[in-house]
This record gives sequence, C-alpha cells and structure tokens, in this order.
Amino acid sequence: MQSLGMESNAAAEHIQVIRTLMERAAVYRRALAPVMIFNGVLGILAGAFGWLMRLEPPRVFIGYWMVVALIGASGSFLLIRRQSLKAAEPFWSPPTRRVAQALLPALVFGFALGLVLIIRAGPHQLRIDLTSSSFVDINLGNPADELVKVLSLDWLPLAWIGLYGCAIHAAGFFMPRGMKLFGLAFVLGASSFLVLGLPDALAASRLARIHFGHGVMGFFFGLGHLAYGIYLYFTEPRRNEM
Repeated sequence: MQSLGMESNAAAEHIQVIRTLMERAAVYRRALAPVMIFNGVLGILAGAFGWLMRLEPPRVFIGYWMVVALIGASGSFLLIRRQSLKAAEPFWSPPTRRVAQALLPALVFGFALGLVLIIRAGPHQLRIDLTSSSFVDINLGNPADELVKVLSLDWLPLAWIGLYGCAIHAAGFFMPRGMKLFGLAFVLGASSFLVLGLPDALAASRLARIHFGHGVMGFFFGLGHLAYGIYLYFTEPRRNEM
C-alpha cells in the first residue's frame, strides 16, 4: 500500500510538471531570450580574446574556457532567478529541477574531460611576446605534452560542443520545442567536424590549431547562442502572460 501511495504521488507530481510546462511555455520561452543573448555575447568576446592573445597551453586554454563557462552559468542563474522573482514564481520549481537533472550528466562529463587533461598536461611557462602582443608557451614537460596539447586545442572543444548539445537536447524535453533543435544543431555541428577530420588537417600548423580551438568555441557558444537568442526575442508573443 505504501509503494502504491508513493507511485501515486510521483505520478501526480509528473502530471503537475507537464501541466505547468504547458501553461508557462510562452513565459519560459521569453526567459530564454536574455539568457541566450548574454551567453552569446560572452562566447564571442571570450573566443575573440583567446584568439587574439593566442592562449595556447592546455592548462591555460582549458582553465580559461572553464572560467568562461562558470561566468555564463552564473549569469544565466541570476537572469532566470530575476525573472522568477519578477513573475512571482518559485525559482526551484519541479520543472526547474527536471531541467537541471537533464542538463547535469553531460555537463559533468565534459567538466571531467577538461579536468583530466589539465592534470595530464605537463608544466608550462608563459612569456609575453611584445612583438605579437601574445602569450608564448615554453614547454618544460615531456614529449607526451604535445599529445595533450592536440587533444586540448583540437578535440576537446568538439567534445564540449557535442556534450553541451546532448545536455540541451535532453533538457529540451521539459522546455520549448526549439531547445531540442538547438541542442541537436550543436551535436550535428561537432559531429560534422569530427567526421570531416578538420582538427587533423590543422595539426601541422601551430597557429591554426590555436585559432581553431578558440574559433570553434566562439562560433558555437558565441554566435550560436546569440543567433538563437535574437530569434527568440523577435518571435516571442508580445502580450502579457497571466
């Protein structure tokens, strides 16, 4: 009897979540626009800065983009919380919990990949090249560091993009339909680069490798978010939601 009661409560909660999502679909869609635009601008600026400053060492590259991701997540949290308070709705509601549970597995795995490469990377020193206004890597480690560098600058960005797309696609089952397509675009984009073997073609050029890593991150996480945010902003219903 107790198990039947627990199953009944779980089913009731699930139905309530679905009902809330259907009722508030337009509001959630509107809330996504500033979040996407914020992350898009952040991604473009971060990609441009990394490209221009040639942030090459694996630990610097990975740590830099992890900090950018932390800033993006913090900013998104504040924006969503502000809109929840403005709408007089609870922030940590059952739908929000479902979205967080869908996002976390792929994002945690992506974080673990970056952390492993940071640990595996050998010691490096940086000096500033005044002629090019960039950071130059002085490798103090062993030859295996070159493999870590290739993995970090060429393949890790594509893995991050693909895993982020998986996370968004999973969360899309509890969000507006366009989020599933947005996540799928990330997965297909990263998969296309992997199938075409573009990172291998860049391996012979150190400068191209640096530009590829920051460029592909800026393109997907910057332009991708910005384009979707602008689309949401100009296509959302212009009426008050009750």
